[in-house]
Amino acid sequence: MTQNTHLHREIHEQPDKVGSLIESQLEAARTVAKAIRKFKPQFVMIAARGTSDNAARYAQYLFGIQLGMPVALALPSVHTLYESAPRLGKALVIGISQSGASEDIRRVVADARAQGALTLAITNTSGSVLNQAAEHHIDLGAGPEVAVAATKTYTTELAAVALLAAAYQNKGLRELRRLPAWMTQTLKRNAGIADWAERYRYAQSLAVIGRGYNYCTAYEVSLKIKELCSMTSQEYSEADFRHGPIAVVQRNFPVLMVAPQGAPLPHLLDLMDKLHAKQAEVLAISNDPSALAKADKPMPLPTDLPEWLSPLCAVLPGQVLALHMARQKGLDVDKPDGLTKVTITQ
Repeated sequence: MTQNTHLHREIHEQPDKVGSLIESQLEAARTVAKAIRKFKPQFVMIAARGTSDNAARYAQYLFGIQLGMPVALALPSVHTLYESAPRLGKALVIGISQSGASEDIRRVVADARAQGALTLAITNTSGSVLNQAAEHHIDLGAGPEVAVAATKTYTTELAAVALLAAAYQNKGLRELRRLPAWMTQTLKRNAGIADWAERYRYAQSLAVIGRGYNYCTAYEVSLKIKELCSMTSQEYSEADFRHGPIAVVQRNFPVLMVAPQGAPLPHLLDLMDKLHAKQAEVLAISNDPSALAKADKPMPLPTDLPEWLSPLCAVLPGQVLALHMARQKGLDVDKPDGLTKVTITQ
């Protein structure tokens, strides 16, 4: 029974953990926002690995669209393996790490701070070396995450990024506070995934497609499927998928579309039509009636969910799908083969 697993419990803890973060870290976010306004960074650089890298992808869109700040993803190996420190003195440099223990992420932040950059750590571990390296920090407060595959630490990372953006703009807090209810509603609406996940028991590969704010969701859902189901899953931007990868799609090939209401939706709907023409099997995470109607397997989201916060809900059906597919394959969802909870990279 999936209900007896740590992963199932942690997936369903997410609404409460996100709600707690929004309230407990609001003042910390406001302090950082004030420092950003004073510092006036020329750009943002984010250092992260794995799931945290996907939270950084969310920040690329959120900060770029709403704050007008260009966001780059750091190359931590430049700082450690190659002992070089790019010029970051005029940047806001953010380290995102669940454990805060990886030396390469710490080095990016420490090198940047030594150059005079404004630095921020976002971690689930108070007192970590990453927190010590940064001037400011936001604590996720997600509590112990026993299952190896990250779930609640990912959504609290997204919430921390969204909270910082809201604090900087002095708007959006009312919508943020609705997230726990939207997330709970999403989990309830997708409880039926357990009834049809067996169809993909023998699947060997699939594609996950998103765009805009939910480009990060395509990456994160794909990662969860790789980790939990030990199968090939490839993430794509809808735009990039048309530039060659669509050629791999044949009859019954599963394609998971992350297609909530928002600017990319018309393009995603058009791609769904093209996939059906190739006789693909289309799964869709969406709150748009047309997208859900086009899907062979619809996974609904709340209808009034704003696009900028949709990644916090859209990832949930993907987590649930990966959980049930893995159980159908007879795999241990709490301890996937070959993975460890904390991966410390140099």
